[in-house]
Amino acid sequence: MTDERTTPHKAYQNDNFLSGPKARGLRILAEYMEPEARFARHKVEDTIVFYGSARIVSRADAEALLEKAKAEGGDVALAKKRIEMSRFHEATFELAQRLTAWSKGLTDSDRRFVVCSGGGPGIMEAANRGASAAKGLNIGLNITLPFEESANPYISRELNFKFHYFFMRKFWFTYLAKALVVMPGGFGTLDELFETMTLVQTGKIRKHMPVVLFGEKYWSDVLNFDALVDYGTISPKDLKLFFRTESVDEAFDFITEELKAYALDNPGAKL
Repeated sequence: MTDERTTPHKAYQNDNFLSGPKARGLRILAEYMEPEARFARHKVEDTIVFYGSARIVSRADAEALLEKAKAEGGDVALAKKRIEMSRFHEATFELAQRLTAWSKGLTDSDRRFVVCSGGGPGIMEAANRGASAAKGLNIGLNITLPFEESANPYISRELNFKFHYFFMRKFWFTYLAKALVVMPGGFGTLDELFETMTLVQTGKIRKHMPVVLFGEKYWSDVLNFDALVDYGTISPKDLKLFFRTESVDEAFDFITEELKAYALDNPGAKL
């Protein structure tokens, strides 16, 4: 009878080693190579990335939360704010659906712009749901967190990922992206936005990257970009690195015109 305690393991089957600090490089490499293989298998070269809060819910869910808050003595003011913010959930769904339908209608069948989100609830779910409603492939780049939420159910099964390392997840957000839509969000959304803007500003992202900040009042309240110009910490021209709007129509027109001008003839352009 074999004693498992003394039976040698092949290195690539040694779970204790693979989950330990000495194999960190292998785990990082795996989070590059395994997604790369899946994207290649499904011929995904170009994405439209949606960032935004996991806490922004649909209007129906927001109305249910308001009724619950009233009935149970909860935070009614917060529940009413959720209803106000739900318009971004609806806008995300509509924009993702329209962009997916537009992409599927391109005459060159090999050119697709696939909606990609962080794979969680809120704005992320709305993006995946919109793409799914247009019967398009869509991507979810999930991350393991202590307060972990399961992946939303609208992600294409074969393109549902889970990452351990934030920086590898961010790599896959930007590496294939040909456009970025940033809905209102918190620390995570701000982190993703500013990392992308830094890469664009410094030329580390060399491809053309249209960026939409959706929700003019929200972004004006949260980030004073003009103050950065006034204090000389960014240049006036840096304000042209993104397009601000409150309109799904304007966002759709801006993104599709930019993609037609800069991405259709440059398939698979990377960083």
